[in-house]
Amino acid sequence: MTITAKPPAAAQSAVESAPAATPPRRTRPRNLRTWVRGGGLSTLVFLAPMLVVFAIFSWSPIVQSIIMSLQKTNLLDAPTWVGLDNFVTVLSDPLLGTAILNTLYFAALALLFGFPLPILVAVLMSEVRRAKGFYSALAYLPVVVPPVVAVLLWKVFYDASPTGLFNTVLGWFGLPAQPWLQSSATAMPSLVLEATWAGAGGAIIIYLAALLSVPPELYDAAEVDGASIWNKIWHVTLPQLRGILFIMLILQVIATAQVFLEPFLFTGGGPNNATVTVLLLIYRYAFQNSLGGDYGEATALSVMLAIVLALLSWLYFRLTNRWSS
Repeated sequence: MTITAKPPAAAQSAVESAPAATPPRRTRPRNLRTWVRGGGLSTLVFLAPMLVVFAIFSWSPIVQSIIMSLQKTNLLDAPTWVGLDNFVTVLSDPLLGTAILNTLYFAALALLFGFPLPILVAVLMSEVRRAKGFYSALAYLPVVVPPVVAVLLWKVFYDASPTGLFNTVLGWFGLPAQPWLQSSATAMPSLVLEATWAGAGGAIIIYLAALLSVPPELYDAAEVDGASIWNKIWHVTLPQLRGILFIMLILQVIATAQVFLEPFLFTGGGPNNATVTVLLLIYRYAFQNSLGGDYGEATALSVMLAIVLALLSWLYFRLTNRWSS
């Protein structure tokens, strides 16, 4: 025999007096009339100038580049449609592998030295109590210098003679003079050194601004626990800057993959094609192969580079989406 307990009278009356659950209201689908009444037309009018400008200056060059990559043209004669022949020609170029390896070598060196250096300098500058503005301006000064002027200035520093600036400094320590830009072994590291000096200032300012968002209570708690300055950097600063670090990393990867100015002005791709990069190879296709160049091959390589960088960025954000949040 099963005995069922009756609910209390108060609970039973509360259940009986509770209003019945109302079914969810059906929302009518938006049509053109409701969209116009809701202000959609005025929004479109305000957005139209920006969309037109964006289409003209952004999407239109992209579409034209894709079309040009399928043509053989030097911008002087009438273009001829060649389909995928430009891509086949570029992929069969033996110099393409050298350019890719040199670009990867430059990117690896730039990330190894150029990525952690601004973080370290920004952390050290954040601990400075006096003349912080002066040090910030001093760190940002290389960014103000025009890139061409900076490269020409460093080209004087890299003078291979014993009287060159860097070789003079080496002579003070009894070291022999180095052929900085004339040697295949030292040409690419020399380019990376100048590029790191020229681009670190902007990253330092960004990291300094990001450090202001770190709660000081975290550092106080770390000091109470007896953490050293390196422990505070590793366990407090870097985790708090995780989002900006991931963004800066992918931006630097994209920038190093498109390096052109340093190899073009320093070495022209030499010695022995040791500093030929992908963008420098694109420049050679466009301006140095024949009269007027072959813009179809140059654009084909540009499209391939854009596709690779887009896929790399998509994969990077997919992998770091969880870590950066």
